[in-house]
Amino acid sequence: DRADEEFEAFLLELLSDFQITIPELGTLRAEHPPLIFLTSNRTREIHDALKRRCLYQWINYPSAEKEYQIVTLKVPEAAPDLSRHLVNFVQALRSLDLYKAPGVAESLDWARALVALDQRDLTLDALHDTLGVLLKYQDDIEQVHGSVAARLLAHATGSAGVTPR
Repeated sequence: DRADEEFEAFLLELLSDFQITIPELGTLRAEHPPLIFLTSNRTREIHDALKRRCLYQWINYPSAEKEYQIVTLKVPEAAPDLSRHLVNFVQALRSLDLYKAPGVAESLDWARALVALDQRDLTLDALHDTLGVLLKYQDDIEQVHGSVAARLLAHATGSAGVTPR
């Protein structure tokens, strides 16, 4: 959904006729119907004509255990407690009514930032210093900062959530 309308028209031709027209080259036809994956960040509405030619599949956030595995694989230098607690915190954040909940990419960025700050575990000070790595909108940061962050941190570092194997 970040593509402009001209590119969307290009995709529409490809999906409906299995061909594309490039003024400088002419019309190119696919020998076999192409398999195309489109992703959407829901930044704008996709035209109905394009949606009719697509199968829709929602991909939810990973479970805490799966996200922990991703973080430990991609940021192996993060201490196990840090990885576990930051995953639990992010999972709890996603239950809030935020403008943009953090995705796995933000979890990985946050893990790298905390490692760069020599954090071995998640503390309230480190959380407040790095909250902008997770949340990209000031309204979301203000909503979470303070007592909400402290409550979520207490939950994240407690017994609930994911435990390493």
